[in-house]
Amino acid sequence: MKAHFHRVARSTLAAVLGSSFLLAGGNAQAQNYPSKSVRMLVPFAAAGPTDVIARLVAQKLSESLGQQFYVENVPGAGGNTGTAMAAKSPADGYTILVVSTGFVINPSLYAKVPYDAVKDFAPVTLVAASPNVLTVNPSVPAKTVKELIEVIKANPGKYSFAQPATGSTPHLAGELFKLTYKLDMVMVPFPGAGPAITSTIGGHTPIAFTALPPAISNIQDGKLRGLAVLAAKRVAALPNVPTMAEAGISNQESDTLTGIVVPAGTPNEIVALLQREIAKAVATPDVKEKLLQQGFDPIANTPAEFGARIKSEMAKWAKVVHEAKLKIE
Repeated sequence: MKAHFHRVARSTLAAVLGSSFLLAGGNAQAQNYPSKSVRMLVPFAAAGPTDVIARLVAQKLSESLGQQFYVENVPGAGGNTGTAMAAKSPADGYTILVVSTGFVINPSLYAKVPYDAVKDFAPVTLVAASPNVLTVNPSVPAKTVKELIEVIKANPGKYSFAQPATGSTPHLAGELFKLTYKLDMVMVPFPGAGPAITSTIGGHTPIAFTALPPAISNIQDGKLRGLAVLAAKRVAALPNVPTMAEAGISNQESDTLTGIVVPAGTPNEIVALLQREIAKAVATPDVKEKLLQQGFDPIANTPAEFGARIKSEMAKWAKVVHEAKLKIE
C-alpha cells in the first residue's frame, strides 16, 4: 500500500514539476520576446492599404522592441493563401498576420476556406478602420440617399453600381443597400477602387460603393457627388457629406478594417506586449498623420474588443452573403 502511495506521489510530483517547467519555459519565452526577427504576413500584394499600414507598424515595432519586424507579402485567393500560412505557423509570436475585412467575410463567401477565423487565431488589436462611401455621378438626379432610392425604384434595372472587389465591404455594402430597399440595381465588379471610380466619373456606372480614401479627392473636386459616408460619424475631410444615419438610412454602416492577429496559442504575455507597442505606435503623431492620409482612423483597441468585433462582423456579413446568394468556389 505504501509503495503504491509513493508511486502515486512521485508521479503526481513529476507531473506538477513538468507543468511548472513548461510554464517557466513559456514565461521565459515571453520575457525574452522578441529575441530574433519577426515576420509580419500580409496576405495581399504590396502597396495596398493593408500593406502600407503593416509597414508603418513594422517600422515602429522594430524601433521599440529592438528586433526587425519585416513584412512578407503572400497574396492569393482573396487573402486566404497567406492567412492559411499564418494559421499553420508556430504560436510563438514570430509570425504575425495583418488582416483586412476579408478575414471576416471570406469564411461565408468562399465555398471552402483553409482557416477558422476564431479558432485558429488570437486577436491582438484592430489597428485602424476606414469607412466606405456612397457616391454618384453628378448627372444622377438625386441629392440625397432617400432621393436616390426613389430614382432607382422609379427606373427598375436602369441603374448600376460599381464596386472595387467581389466580397469586399464596399461590394457587400451595395448588396445590403439593395436588399434593404428591394432595389432592382445591377452590380458591376471592378479590379480595384480606381477603375470603379473612373467608371462612375465617366457615367458608365452612375453609382459607386467604394472605400473612402480613393474617393475623397474626386468628391472634393466635384467629379463625384458624395451622398453618404457609411460610418457612425462624419469624416473631417468631407464635412458636408452626411452619415447614412443622418441621411435617414439606418443599419448601413460598413468599414474597411486593418488589424493584427497571431496564431492561436501564442502566449498571452506576447499578445499583451504586441498590443501595447502597437497602441503606442498608432498614437505617435507621424503614424497617426499617415493613417489619416490613407483615410483610416487610428483605433488600436484591446484583444477582447477586437475579438468581439471579428465575431460581430462575421455574423453581419454572413447574413448579407447568404441573402444576396453570393459564393466564390
